[in-house]
Amino acid sequence: MESLLVVCLCATWCNTCTEFQRTFDELARLRPDARFAWLDLDDDSDLAGDADVENFPTLAVFRGDAPLFYGVTMPQPGVVERTLAYLERPDAAAIAVPADIAGLPQALRVRPERGRPGPRHG
Repeated sequence: MESLLVVCLCATWCNTCTEFQRTFDELARLRPDARFAWLDLDDDSDLAGDADVENFPTLAVFRGDAPLFYGVTMPQPGVVERTLAYLERPDAAAIAVPADIAGLPQALRVRPERGRPGPRHG
């Protein structure tokens, strides 16, 4: 079974995102079997397209190219850990997501430097 790709869609101006970054980085460290990517919707619009994000932080979680989760998450380690644990189950089913979100796994394969934990600088 393929490992998870966990994408956080955030913005540098968002204080909640700045605070959540530490949690996200720690989750990435604790889950070396998964790939974590932090995308700033302003700086990384070439990857995120016109993704419609209702609030921050928003997570998109995939197994391979199959989207398993897309939505706002509570920026609390326990909440995110439970969500990921559920999505790691083999019976976690794919869901429908907007096209810009569905294309993230492919976009991150083409631009792998964006797949590292934490925000992109520069």
